[in-house]
Amino acid sequence: MNEYDVLVVGGCIAGCAAAIAAARHGASTMLVERYGFLGGTATAAMVGPWMTFHSGEKRIVGGIAQEIVDRLIRMGGSPGHLHDSSDYVPTITPFDPEIHKALLFDMMQEAGVHLLLHAYFLRAIMDEQSVAGAVFATVAGEREYRARITIDATADAYVAASAGVETQQGDERGRVQPATLIFRISHVDLAKTAAYLRMHPDQMRTSLKTHERTAPALTAVAGLYDLWHAAQAKGDVNIPREVVSFFISPYPDEVTVNMTRVVDIDPLDPDDLTRAEVAARGQAMQLFAFFRKSVPGFEHARIAATATQIGIRESRRIVGVYTLTRDDVLQARHFEDAVARSAYPIDIHNPSGTGTQTHRLRPGESYEIPYRCLVPAHVDRLLVAGRCISTTHEALASTRLTPTVMTLGQAAGTAAALAQKDRVQLRNLDTAKLRAALTADGVIL
Repeated sequence: MNEYDVLVVGGCIAGCAAAIAAARHGASTMLVERYGFLGGTATAAMVGPWMTFHSGEKRIVGGIAQEIVDRLIRMGGSPGHLHDSSDYVPTITPFDPEIHKALLFDMMQEAGVHLLLHAYFLRAIMDEQSVAGAVFATVAGEREYRARITIDATADAYVAASAGVETQQGDERGRVQPATLIFRISHVDLAKTAAYLRMHPDQMRTSLKTHERTAPALTAVAGLYDLWHAAQAKGDVNIPREVVSFFISPYPDEVTVNMTRVVDIDPLDPDDLTRAEVAARGQAMQLFAFFRKSVPGFEHARIAATATQIGIRESRRIVGVYTLTRDDVLQARHFEDAVARSAYPIDIHNPSGTGTQTHRLRPGESYEIPYRCLVPAHVDRLLVAGRCISTTHEALASTRLTPTVMTLGQAAGTAAALAQKDRVQLRNLDTAKLRAALTADGVIL
């Protein structure tokens, strides 16, 4: 069988949510992924913990995203939503990428999603101004799949670009945020780290009182300024980061480190991407040596895992029917065709060096993302899901976070199933009907 109601290109977390949603709504669905597992940034790049399912104390993300968290908890792969001890966001959600991989396969089978792994997207199949499917490279040569509706969940908008959709990249100068290779360190004594932070209360960004800084409470650490600056002065580290940053995992002796930073790259240039991978692995080893030498509690640490690929914060975005803006985010705007909510700040890592700009919504507020951001302006039978939706550079710095893109994937899959069932163009879909379906499926709008 090579013809489906819905073809999802890319098994990232947005693509997984899209495929599950489409299949659950009765559409015959094919999901094609380049790796031998699913999850994209969450598994291949090990980007975690997830930030954030909440605005203040109120959970604003539900649906398939929350279902995944609930099931990971039952499998021992996540402690659920925890207070962020670094006070950057209300909650963080650690998870085990390996258990997450297994769960996603289970969910595909349960939903009846057809799956093809180890297949690389080559080009879109066009029928005038409509996308009719895609061609992939496999170990057996080229393979073609046709569909009534195609969902681009490649993160880099490969399908959309191939189909002639207008795209944008980066800021006004075309610069994108730096890339980061995530790695995990095990055999860590966080009780010893916590004792250091109690003795040096100015060395951590937190609202925790000094006596509250225990190992279980240290869900996220941002600081250790003196240790970091001393290592920089000695020449032990030369990474363009201003603080030490790590997060707990589901396991008490393991942390996730988000500190490597490769600047001035184009993620769509294979030479730049190669340079970034090589540089980031060198940085990871440099950081590992720093932790073992300088950070209390890490003296006997081991490298537990490095990500399969470097994490890309930003590349190509489509020009959609509507483009979400900085003001939409910071003014907490709502839309009649909204399909997702977020309260994550605009979080722009310096494309060329150290520093991160953070612009926050007012406390307790959230903004919405309209369905129109998923619909290309001039190409039919195509939706996008994930960080390649239609936004400005600044708005993308908020919408790119995992809980949001999971919800966008569920919206795209549900919309595709409804549109093919009703035989309507995606841009003419009854968004009130779409929102009702999403709400019935647990999405919080």
